[in-house]
Amino acid sequence: MNLHETMIDMGDKSVAAARQLATLGTRRKNLILEAMAEALDASRDRLKEANARDMAAGRAAGLSDAMLDRLLLTDKRMDTMINGVRALIGLNDPVGQKISRWVRPNGLVIHKVRVPIGVIGIIFESRPNVAVDAAALCFKTSNAVILRGGKEALESNKALVDALQAGGTRKGLPANSIQLITTTDHDAVRELVQLEGRVDLVIPRGGEKLIRAVTEQAYVPVIKHYKGVCYAYVDEAADADQALAIVENAKCSRPGVCNALEKVLVHEKIAAAFLPRLAALMADKRVELRGDDAARAIVPALKPATAADWDEEYLDLILTVGVVPSLDAAIAWINRHGSHHSDVILSEDEKAQEKFLEQVDSACVYANASTRFTDGGEFGMGAEIGISTDKLHARGPMALEELTTYKYVIQGNGQIRP
Repeated sequence: MNLHETMIDMGDKSVAAARQLATLGTRRKNLILEAMAEALDASRDRLKEANARDMAAGRAAGLSDAMLDRLLLTDKRMDTMINGVRALIGLNDPVGQKISRWVRPNGLVIHKVRVPIGVIGIIFESRPNVAVDAAALCFKTSNAVILRGGKEALESNKALVDALQAGGTRKGLPANSIQLITTTDHDAVRELVQLEGRVDLVIPRGGEKLIRAVTEQAYVPVIKHYKGVCYAYVDEAADADQALAIVENAKCSRPGVCNALEKVLVHEKIAAAFLPRLAALMADKRVELRGDDAARAIVPALKPATAADWDEEYLDLILTVGVVPSLDAAIAWINRHGSHHSDVILSEDEKAQEKFLEQVDSACVYANASTRFTDGGEFGMGAEIGISTDKLHARGPMALEELTTYKYVIQGNGQIRP
């Protein structure tokens, strides 16, 4: 079969699997999830070997340290993946949940009920843990999934999906519930997003180029997990020590992930005192600082920031800082240049916090906490597919409920419409 025929075949198999998944009860799904977790745990050596091949290829290809960090599978990260699968067992299954019920004057009883979406295509880049998170979440919500990872993580993704399929099959996982596109042909993405009638939803996770390509080519609905141009605004009423600690964590703990901090705006009244401390801290952490003219007037060693810097997701140890005259100016700048992902105000002024939280138009808005908490697990949702920067039909961490839709169930006793 050629690529087009192969993708149609995958789509048909996923549709058949989705119909079977819709009949599985919660108890059976939880048994399968536990079997998946056990299989991952038992496959650690094989997973490490596969990941080592990807890491070697990544180094040879010149991937940055931040991108290599995204690609790496450590024991700790495998523990997190396995625990994430097991955590889903303890979460409520949204499928079949009655969202609302009402009775019409003619006696019709109407229920709004959660149901699976059907077949979901997940397109993602270098982080192999996404394969496990996406597969487990889609399975718990009775959705079939077609995974398309980046070529840099192909060996890791194949080993992970093999483990999930092997473990799940032992407990009754329907065939083709989890499929992985193993070709590195870029046309496979186009074929996947044009499987109208076979794929119900596509969720791309990655950089701007990937998101744009998917949305421009797709014939099926897309929920974008766009870049994380995350901003912090340091207010004139900020606790400077706390603000520095939060900026350090948000920027430096894992610079290569989408909830890492990329920009800092500082109120002009405290800039002269705050920016030199921030510059010293970032220099100690080997973070390259870029600044606007006002910031560079205070810290001349800053590299000049270009217009493009304010809209760019670095995913690296780079941070752009600027000085603003007011809270209103910060809010306007963030709404214009941020990616509507995760933004934070650092301030002890409750009214300033309220205004920021209300007016910044992002999926996740914080007061005095690191943007690194934007994560389904940290929110108590369990694993998540990613962070949606769209407004329909899901926004923020996409966990179980966000992977369902609904239908109306109407019960009557002979009513006819006059």
